[in-house]
Amino acid sequence: MTCKELVELVTDYFDGALPPREVARFEEHIVSCPPCRTHLEQMRRTIAVVGRIPEETLSPDVERNLLEAFRSWKRG
Repeated sequence: MTCKELVELVTDYFDGALPPREVARFEEHIVSCPPCRTHLEQMRRTIAVVGRIPEETLSPDVERNLLEAFRSWKRG
């Protein structure tokens, strides 16, 4: 697995949506790639922090901007 593939699969990995063979490839890569291990940990921390923000505290503008950023990232 390449670093790019790992980055593209990290959400599915966290969601438990990867087939067992892909989980094995993902975890093998993490063991041998310090930068990807760091990326995985940063994603875990980001999810933990963002998950504590009450949805109702986001203004419509902030919500719209975040959604557009994620949509743009997925297209890119």
